[in-house]
Amino acid sequence: MTLKPMLAALAGQTQTPPPFWLMRQAGRYLPEYRQVRAQAGGFLDLCLNPELACEVTLQPLRRYGMDAAILFSDILIIPWALGQGLRFAEGEGPVLDAIRDASGLAGLKPEGMHDRAAPIYETVSRIRAALDDRTTLIGFAGSPWTVACYMVEGGGSKEYAKVKRFAYTDPAGFDQLIDILVTATVDYLSAQVKAGAEVLQLFDSWAGALSAADFQRYSVEPTRRIVAALKALHPAVPIIGFPRMAGLNLVSYVEQTGVDAVSLDPSVPPEWAAAHLQGKVAVQGNLDPVVLLAGGEALEQAALSLLDQLGQGPFIFNLGHGIIKETPPEHVTRLAGLIRDWQPATKA
Repeated sequence: MTLKPMLAALAGQTQTPPPFWLMRQAGRYLPEYRQVRAQAGGFLDLCLNPELACEVTLQPLRRYGMDAAILFSDILIIPWALGQGLRFAEGEGPVLDAIRDASGLAGLKPEGMHDRAAPIYETVSRIRAALDDRTTLIGFAGSPWTVACYMVEGGGSKEYAKVKRFAYTDPAGFDQLIDILVTATVDYLSAQVKAGAEVLQLFDSWAGALSAADFQRYSVEPTRRIVAALKALHPAVPIIGFPRMAGLNLVSYVEQTGVDAVSLDPSVPPEWAAAHLQGKVAVQGNLDPVVLLAGGEALEQAALSLLDQLGQGPFIFNLGHGIIKETPPEHVTRLAGLIRDWQPATKA
């Protein structure tokens, strides 16, 4: 049986050209997305509308023929499904009813999570039914540390002072929050697999805010627990980890978590990734989204260089972070063409 391109890469196979998809490939840079968003109302309303969430998931595939669709949703669905207040303020991002200490954990209701998240699982089923036999469906969740950051800070942050203060002053209480999120993440992702997800990605967007010791405790160890539990339940489903801005900590993350692939942010040198990571797992990434925004010769040079440096091993072409909303759609068309036409240089 021939594997889908994305699944083949995650199984350690080198492919020419490599499979590709782009983080935030469904989103505001597409005029058809903006039309659906206006129809849905708020962002959370769109995430919880299976018909419309399925539609926006499929939109970039119609334009560009990516090798994977990723569920249109948000990493904050888990705290919302656990009962934490969440709203998306226009132009400001997410706003949560902050949990500042262990006493706030009593308000979380894990037993009601699946009922609230049911529309997400329906969206997964709809997407899977609509895909062809070569396109892979990716489900996802935020990693516990990153989700905890939002839950404690009450939104985005630059210093992460509130969440770190919680962790430093009440480590047992913060561990309890991490434990709740590990269990919820396993349950949530397992339900996505049952609904049709073929690959899972864990987004640890704020991993770079952690010291080396805290990275081990709050990024590596929770991820290891999640991966082990999911592998026990769904041994055939590959898992991609994305510890953004982890730097040299990527090595311990890859070696200790059990992920099948690691996604790289733009700060990671591709030649270093090829030497230190690609022999252990598949790598995914890591074109700078601003290069895609700029287009032209800069895009061509960066994309071809990345293909030359990582395309000789198991590799999934992606961005190092999500598409910027001002990106012209035709730049994505050009990138897709560069990837499809790429061939490795022949050795003399």
